Amino acid sequence: MPAPGGGQTEHVPPTPVIPVSDSGDPRLADYAGLTDARLRRKLETGHGLFVAEGEKVIRRAIAAGYPVRSLLVTQDRLASLADLTASCPGPVYVIAPAAAEALTGYRVHRGALASMHRLPLPAVADLVTDASRIVILEDIVDHENVGAIFRCAAALGFDAVILAPRCADPLYRRAVKVSMGAVFSVPYARMDDWRGGIGWLRQAGFRVLALTPAPDAVPVSEVPPGGRIALLLGTEGNGLSARWLAAADTRVRIPMSGAVSSLNVASAAAIACYLLGPNR
Repeated sequence: MPAPGGGQTEHVPPTPVIPVSDSGDPRLADYAGLTDARLRRKLETGHGLFVAEGEKVIRRAIAAGYPVRSLLVTQDRLASLADLTASCPGPVYVIAPAAAEALTGYRVHRGALASMHRLPLPAVADLVTDASRIVILEDIVDHENVGAIFRCAAALGFDAVILAPRCADPLYRRAVKVSMGAVFSVPYARMDDWRGGIGWLRQAGFRVLALTPAPDAVPVSEVPPGGRIALLLGTEGNGLSARWLAAADTRVRIPMSGAVSSLNVASAAAIACYLLGPNR
């Protein structure tokens, strides 16, 4: 087709849509056993990939610059996802819903999965250079909690998330889904050395606040506003380690009523990020 001015427009071949009937087809290996966390850690780490679920999340990942390896769409959703499949730079595999469930281990309600390449993580020091609010997660292993905390950070004005070495993977499918794609918009890095402590944060000008249910901690609402803040959040069962509690400038708490002594870490993160956010 002639382009304006008499030139020729570049011909862009359509994205191949490939029907697949066998859930064991090796071309679909990226999507196998999505509910098996151990298998996924091995597969995704070994191949530098992750899986995004649902049209909105996939689009956010693409917009954030994550390259697409392939797209998997169920037959019943192909027509409604035509725009997404047409713009996909990789192959689009189309499969029956029952075969998709056999492949992934669950019913693919949203009708679309994308296998995507990971991007290199920044160094922690580079990540915090221009940040004024950061969250640091110590050994939080539940993927849904990690995803929810990323969503809180994005919504409440925190600039970055730092993960201790044993924290769950933010790009695991459940974390990505719960975060509603916030893992793509909030920069994050992983610490190399948990035992080395977090004194470097103080040297960088951060006030280090450790969130704990301890009754003698300072209520979060009483923390003076302003300055750079690093909020430490601990593991689901035991909370922050004694090492990190001791390294903090101030231990802070969310006052409780009645017989409840603590909140789920993601719920606590939402309250603390709101009270400590830049718009406070």
